[in-house]
Amino acid sequence: MASTIERVETFLVAPRWLFVRIETSDGLVGWGEATCEGRSETVRTAVHQLAEMVLGGDPERIEDHWAVMTKGSFYRGGPILGSAVSGIDQALWDIKGKRYAVPVHQLLGGAVRDRVRVYGWVGGDEPNEVRDHIAEQVEAGLTAVKMNASGRMSPLGTVAEIDGVVARVAAAREVLGDHGDVAVDFHGRFTLANARRVAPLLEPYRPMFLEEPVTPENSHLIGEFVRSTTTPVSTGERLYGRQEFLPVLQAGVAVVQPDLSHAGGITEVRKIASLAETFDAALAPHCPLGPLALASSLQVAFATTNHLIQEQSIGIHYNLGADVLDYLVDTAPLEFVDGHVARLTGPGLGIEIDETAVRAADKTGHAWRGPVWRHPDGTFAEW
Repeated sequence: MASTIERVETFLVAPRWLFVRIETSDGLVGWGEATCEGRSETVRTAVHQLAEMVLGGDPERIEDHWAVMTKGSFYRGGPILGSAVSGIDQALWDIKGKRYAVPVHQLLGGAVRDRVRVYGWVGGDEPNEVRDHIAEQVEAGLTAVKMNASGRMSPLGTVAEIDGVVARVAAAREVLGDHGDVAVDFHGRFTLANARRVAPLLEPYRPMFLEEPVTPENSHLIGEFVRSTTTPVSTGERLYGRQEFLPVLQAGVAVVQPDLSHAGGITEVRKIASLAETFDAALAPHCPLGPLALASSLQVAFATTNHLIQEQSIGIHYNLGADVLDYLVDTAPLEFVDGHVARLTGPGLGIEIDETAVRAADKTGHAWRGPVWRHPDGTFAEW
């Protein structure tokens, strides 16, 4: 008798993640991550609605399940549905790899690299804090970091705000020297005019890329920013499919950053990477999330020629109460050596989840929310 999808479970675990567990009728178990930061409880409901479409189905028909989940309702798309699909999709790939006793990247065509370069996020509101935080990441074995360009930013930055951005990036370059890399995240906090004003001032410090210079709903403006700087431009953590990535690629972005827990999982991000390749653009998936999102991203990285670098959130300030490695039976697969993660060789996603720890964490759950910022006059400010 053919194997079927028998059970779909979800686990809301600290600090802000949503894990998906799928079990087949012949006892195979796959894990995925459907986290949507600040909306994971909503996604949990969506996962169980989508489960109605896959229960009883063949777990190996991943492409067909993906099509049904994304197109089987008249209303489609967006971060909630995308995240729910992503968690299920990752879990099905995990099952398939375990069935054939190979890592997922082997099912995607085989490895194109032996290790994947990773970067860590650093904070710090003052140049000295930036220096200290980057030094810690370098000490941990990383050769690249990403930092926010600013905190709350005025629509047209003051001299002090703009000088602060430049000073912090300058401090990062001082610590990293000529061989380390710093990416600068505008985080959608800047207006187009402000971003265009700041970008040329950062060029002497050779950022690896400038990220999300405009909010995703203003993607039609990103070409104006691309043309204002020689620094590579990236975006994509809040875009959810190939159709949304096409216009930003046409506008000239150099790096696309889909999130494997938002943008349709392994299945869709592989297609986004192929689309990017036709524009000579690189893939650098967004991933300030948990171990399953990271492992899924790495599986894609090992099989994707135009992959640039992988974000990871071990030790990130958001992770209060738990960290990426806390839900793993063995942390060795995600260890950093010379700023890289070695090719994952275990079956499926290549990591083993501590199910006892996950079930215990779900009893407490979480209600993580992003902050709401305001300008001094009381109006809403982008976070």
